[in-house]
Amino acid sequence: MRFAVGNSILELLPGNIVLQDVDAIVNAANETLAPGGGVSGAIHRAAGPQLAEECARIGHCPTGEARMTAGYRLKARHVIHAVGPRYGAHPRDAELLASAYRHALQLAEQHGLRSIAFPSISTGIYGYPLDLAAPIALATCRDFLHSHPAVALVRFVLFDEETRLAYEHAARTIGLAPEPE
Repeated sequence: MRFAVGNSILELLPGNIVLQDVDAIVNAANETLAPGGGVSGAIHRAAGPQLAEECARIGHCPTGEARMTAGYRLKARHVIHAVGPRYGAHPRDAELLASAYRHALQLAEQHGLRSIAFPSISTGIYGYPLDLAAPIALATCRDFLHSHPAVALVRFVLFDEETRLAYEHAARTIGLAPEPE
């Protein structure tokens, strides 16, 4: 599904984020930026050991923020490591999740990147319920694109059917109207 948001496009696609040919892919990272399981492990494996070495030099990223590295062996030139909250660990979970998406988008804009691909941050091992996380993710990106048209494409790469359905439902809930196919 594609949605026009100002002069930009927001997309929901099934697939594997490591295969995306965009300026940056977003890693659902932990605070130490160390390779983990799920999306993070897949990105680190595909990018090669240099990614973990660069992350180790950076060292830390607080929850709700993001850091950028090179993409190494990925099609994407950069990886933006966004740290979402562990669900239920903070009274401000929704605010921290929105902040992780915003920080990633701000980094993309600051570095002149035109396209970025996101996974569903915090909905894997961090336990954020999809029906709560998806509207936060989409609304945050929609609002950013309205006021920051330099980012031309925001793509959500949705790993499985459950995630795709949750994001499509959230898109309708927040008033995004798909472009005709």
